[in-house]
Amino acid sequence: MFPKYDVIVVGAGHAGCEAAASAANLGSKVLLITMNMQTIAQMSCNPAMGGIAKGQIIREIDAIGGYSGIVTDKSMIQFRMLNRSKGPAMWSPRAQSDRMLFAATWREMLEQTPNVDFYQDTVKGLIVKNGKASGVVTGLGHNIESGSVVITSGTFLNGVIHIGEKQLGGGRIAEKAATGITEQLIELGFESDRLKTGTPPRVDGRSLNYSKMEEQKGDEEIVGFSYLEIPKLKPEQQKSCFITYTNPQVHDILKTGFDRSPMYQGRIEGVGPRYCPSIEDKINRFAERDRHQLFVEPEGFNTVEIYVNGFSTSLPEEVQISALRTVPGFENCRIFRPGYAIEYDYFPPTQLKNTLETKLIKSLFFAGQINGTTGYEEAACQGLIAGINAHQSVRSLEPFTLKRSEAYIGVLIDDLINKGTDEPYRMFTSRAEFRTLLRQDNADLRLTEMSFRIGLASQQRMEKVIAKRNATASIKEVLAQLSIEPEEINPYFSGIGSAHISEKQKASKIILRPNVFLHDLIAGIPSFSNALESYTSESLEQAEIQIKYERYIEKEKDIVAKMIQLEELLIPDTFDYDKVSALSAEALQKFKKIRPRTLGQASRISGVNPSDVQILMVFMGR
Repeated sequence: MFPKYDVIVVGAGHAGCEAAASAANLGSKVLLITMNMQTIAQMSCNPAMGGIAKGQIIREIDAIGGYSGIVTDKSMIQFRMLNRSKGPAMWSPRAQSDRMLFAATWREMLEQTPNVDFYQDTVKGLIVKNGKASGVVTGLGHNIESGSVVITSGTFLNGVIHIGEKQLGGGRIAEKAATGITEQLIELGFESDRLKTGTPPRVDGRSLNYSKMEEQKGDEEIVGFSYLEIPKLKPEQQKSCFITYTNPQVHDILKTGFDRSPMYQGRIEGVGPRYCPSIEDKINRFAERDRHQLFVEPEGFNTVEIYVNGFSTSLPEEVQISALRTVPGFENCRIFRPGYAIEYDYFPPTQLKNTLETKLIKSLFFAGQINGTTGYEEAACQGLIAGINAHQSVRSLEPFTLKRSEAYIGVLIDDLINKGTDEPYRMFTSRAEFRTLLRQDNADLRLTEMSFRIGLASQQRMEKVIAKRNATASIKEVLAQLSIEPEEINPYFSGIGSAHISEKQKASKIILRPNVFLHDLIAGIPSFSNALESYTSESLEQAEIQIKYERYIEKEKDIVAKMIQLEELLIPDTFDYDKVSALSAEALQKFKKIRPRTLGQASRISGVNPSDVQILMVFMGR
């Protein structure tokens, strides 16, 4: 009934969709198996993409040739560039999405991707031959063979939903859990554990009083995520979000349900996300605060459904409603569905290589929440890397990996495989030590050529990168040569409270001043506008950032060069750590478990000291 596939992807969430698309676009014959064809790329939690560090990840996915940025641009209802008041390393794009349009666009793009087949079924287990994943066994009894398997099971592995004292089996509300895979993987020698996550109640927007809330509009300039020219909505078409707050009365009502909370009664085994806690967890952990911010987010253009971001809860339904109706603007709110917590199986990611292939079973890849992460963006980038490497392994090609100094995606995977996680992992800019290099504006300059070389990024993308690189260099040269007269620039300096100049100065030096921005100079100073009017805003911004932050960028590049020396010192797969008697007991245990590929990777393992790395280096030198 089924042919043999190159790659089978289990699960069609954000990770599964990116995995299927990347493997197929590289030339693999892909089967995407999902329990429900109607929920492909479902936004299970908030209807938004991007945000702090997450926006950088979406731009990196796009630069490599993934679909998430394109889908987001086609389905957004609001766009904001966060952290504009800070340096460009912190700028992070974020979009509110139309939940239904987002999923529909993903499915449409996948259906238009040659080499992707779909099948609606559950996967009960893997076909493993001679230590290699060779296919899957489905709930309908089919044995489907493949060259590799990517598991992107989300929250479905033995998922349990909690609403107060009620417990339901499921991977998402009204959707059944997946069983069989965890049990088989444990038999094969894998370690597994439990995590939890949660969602807030969804409410009827017609029942809210927005006059009691703060309006949060979108940006006047919509930059978007994709480096391709995707038609986007006009600024005036954007839908607003709103902000309101809890209060002591809300907190008191919520506390009345604590005795029936699955979290406080110990019915939930899994650890929840530290950085996105439930409302009851916030009240407990931050008892000194008398209010917490709530973001009131529309779910689309053609629905009245509202997502109450910040009110994630698993308390009994009647407590949720009573507490919500005490929030300003929610006095008469009607609930579409209650908030709930869900706990599920995951596999500690120290069991993976940096390609996301498992160490125990060849050609078996894990991506997304199965690796202990939380968030659409974190899942999507893992799916992209797993899909690429599933294709590469079937073809016996070189693996595709990213260093910490090359991408936020590299930071995420490196953190997971070396440090593991015992709580849902979320990406932040603070996790990236080279964030001046890993900006959202230059993901294409960093990554597209690497992807183009393996055949994923298109010729069109590569040509755009070359044009941007050339234009940026040209602008920098123009600014280095352009001299500005004092009488031309001093009125501008007066307006921003900056010191006057008394003699001609190069434009590139003027750009270095704080509070001096190239778009203002082009708008108000004829010399700048005459010299630069033919360049795009994207290239102008890139040149300005490179000029302003050149010293910091070069400093980070120097650190990266030193770090790469350790990365190039390979540790043989057969290396016997027991022979290195001087290693600390913890380092010995971690090295034997994780089996780092390089001394650089060894140095980043949690619990390993610099002295352990030096001992290893000396021993290998001998």
